[in-house]
Amino acid sequence: MPTVGKPEWFDRDIIQDPVREVDIEALKRVQRVLHCEPTGTMDDITRMHIRGMQKMFRLRVHGAVDQATAEVIDKLRPGGSFGEDTE
Repeated sequence: MPTVGKPEWFDRDIIQDPVREVDIEALKRVQRVLHCEPTGTMDDITRMHIRGMQKMFRLRVHGAVDQATAEVIDKLRPGGSFGEDTE
């Protein structure tokens, strides 16, 4: 899958529960796109959904949000190149 660049909302890899507000908001965005409860914490359900998405898009499966994962998430969101435009 070609790299299209880092999404503006993605600042750095999210591996565990984020501390900075910008990372919490980024994780909530990921959770909303993957239809998880947007808690801002890296819980087991969120990791499971991230791993499933990574497997489906043939990314490295690790359950964290890295740049490659963030790029796919950005495309899956409503209005993204994979998602429907809801507006």
